Amino acid sequence: MPLDFDPRPVAPQFDNPLTRWVLSEGYARSSVSELLRDLCCQMETLGIPVMRARLVIRILHPQVVGLGYTWRRGCEVEEESAPHGVLATAAYRDSPFAPIFEDRVGAIRRRLDLPGAPMDFPILEELRDAGGTDYVALPLTFSDGKINVITLTCDRSGGFTTAELTGIAAMLPVLAVALEVFAVRHTARTLLDTYLGRTSGERVLTGRVKRGDGDAIHAVIWFCDLRGSTELAESMPCEAFLGVLNDYFECTAGAVLDHGGEVLRFIGDAVLAIFPIDAPPGVVDPALCRGHKTACQRAMAALADAQARLGETNRRRAAAGELPLRCGIGLHMGDVMYGNIGVPSRLEFTVIGAAANEAARVETLCKILGRSVLASKAFAQVVPGAWVSLGSHELRGVSGTREIFGLAQEAAA
Repeated sequence: MPLDFDPRPVAPQFDNPLTRWVLSEGYARSSVSELLRDLCCQMETLGIPVMRARLVIRILHPQVVGLGYTWRRGCEVEEESAPHGVLATAAYRDSPFAPIFEDRVGAIRRRLDLPGAPMDFPILEELRDAGGTDYVALPLTFSDGKINVITLTCDRSGGFTTAELTGIAAMLPVLAVALEVFAVRHTARTLLDTYLGRTSGERVLTGRVKRGDGDAIHAVIWFCDLRGSTELAESMPCEAFLGVLNDYFECTAGAVLDHGGEVLRFIGDAVLAIFPIDAPPGVVDPALCRGHKTACQRAMAALADAQARLGETNRRRAAAGELPLRCGIGLHMGDVMYGNIGVPSRLEFTVIGAAANEAARVETLCKILGRSVLASKAFAQVVPGAWVSLGSHELRGVSGTREIFGLAQEAAA
């Protein structure tokens, strides 16, 4: 049916009350949900009876293709994320979003209260049954050309007026700018969290970006290394080995993240992670300190989870006639410097210091002592009963000897 209005972007019309609202108040909203909710309320204040609004913003994210926000009169905004796979589903192909995203259709309008009105999208029948009389889907174009969509459903007899739709279309360029600010911020936080980690990403966002920026922290240091990686790599194509590495990291680094740890680096097939300790300086007996016990218990929970995940993965690999995945894990506790290192044009957040090196050396002993997990005395003494002493050993590059502990359950086995 004819649109009755021109949906093409125009120069912002500042005498338009919706445009003025977005500029004067919408920009002050702290989230997309808040902005959408208050925009719909403003429309109703202006006499535009919107019963439902949906906003879909496409973002750059490793697992998610877009974010959806749905407002219904009298309800809070519902938020959801759509995985990349949704683009291959019938639900997407049969939605009004597909022609706007892929065919760059300028707008879609369907009158829901007219006899014989086309119901060419499944959502239209649902909205009509809920009392909707008019539906419009409009593109929101960001500065990089990325297309997003806002849909509005009216429940007034006769639907939207031409003047109302013209005013809404005139507001869209300003609304797109406001939403792009949120989208860019969300993308920045997501990518920083994904590639640097939650804590490191937060530090970057708060301005800790200069080389040398850092803090001395007390933490449990986790170092994990894949065993037999050369044999695995030589036994399969590179693409298949990359999949194996991701399975291994899901078992180990995934367990760390799920139990409150921070993965700092993937060093080839090794994982460097920390569990920061929230405790006052100068604790005499860490075994009696809540902060130390909490961090060590999280590391132990991550250890048990990682072993369970590896066990399940290896059962699947055995059924497929594939080699098992084995790794060594070293746990230590101590003071490290957590901050920016590198060259001015290429920096990374990591931990440096003797304690970090010692954790890696403890892990190296796993192969020598035939153990899958080893811990330093500093860590083991905070989790009594779980560890048994394996005597004192030299650690490469560390002066003197260190008492090393193995899991009691592994010793019994």
